[in-house]
Amino acid sequence: MSQKVAVLGTGKIGEALLSGMLRGGWPPADLLVTARRADRAEELRARYGVTPVTNAEAAKTADTLILTVKPQDMGALLDELAPHVPADRLVISGAAGITTAFVEERLTAGVPVVRVMTNTPALVDEAMSVISAGSHASADHLAHAEEIFGSVGKTLRVPESQQDACTALSGSGPAYFFYLVEAMTDAGILLGLPRDKAHDLIVQSAIGAATMLRDSGEHPVRLRENVTSPAGTTISAIRELENHGVRAALIAALEAARDRSRELAAGTKD
Repeated sequence: MSQKVAVLGTGKIGEALLSGMLRGGWPPADLLVTARRADRAEELRARYGVTPVTNAEAAKTADTLILTVKPQDMGALLDELAPHVPADRLVISGAAGITTAFVEERLTAGVPVVRVMTNTPALVDEAMSVISAGSHASADHLAHAEEIFGSVGKTLRVPESQQDACTALSGSGPAYFFYLVEAMTDAGILLGLPRDKAHDLIVQSAIGAATMLRDSGEHPVRLRENVTSPAGTTISAIRELENHGVRAALIAALEAARDRSRELAAGTKD
């Protein structure tokens, strides 16, 4: 943690990562940030004691560059960085759909690149970050990326060929759960509950169910069966979910997210 790390394009995820690193023991003096707006950069300085710099200064100074801009902005950022990034820098790309090859082609030959897909629970230190090595990244580079992103949750190494699937499942995953909670809350209101009580019931049920999935070691089918009594309320609800094609809709939704991740990558090619 004595190396300098720069977070470029510090939005919500970048800020969550920054604050997690500080809680994990990184000295503020070793953390650099860039932001599109000067007032945003000064806000980060005031809040965390980190140093705002330009993208070029970050490339020249930091040992590790974490690129957290949107996919459509990655090409322009790399063009700006390219003249200033020496071959010994570690570059971590956090943009959905952006391949390590896309980054490598625009930087000095041999620059190690690691691709990471994280998600918004980084804001509460419960992220799932999926890590893949580019063609020049070593085991040490992967371990360094894990150390950084481990400060805001769990990490998992996968081949880069699986990154689009991971984006669909995990990167976008929190939105599916929020969508489900929204729908269940509306159902609770329809059934006669006040919104706040419906919300509390559903959120605590979700936390309990997630904890059981994580800690019990049981297959989700077994956990569901434990709640599903013969001719009971739960099986009646499950039947309606199946009748309305919820399982098929989820599969189709995840395929659409995966395909969009691929499209984002294709759209960044010259």
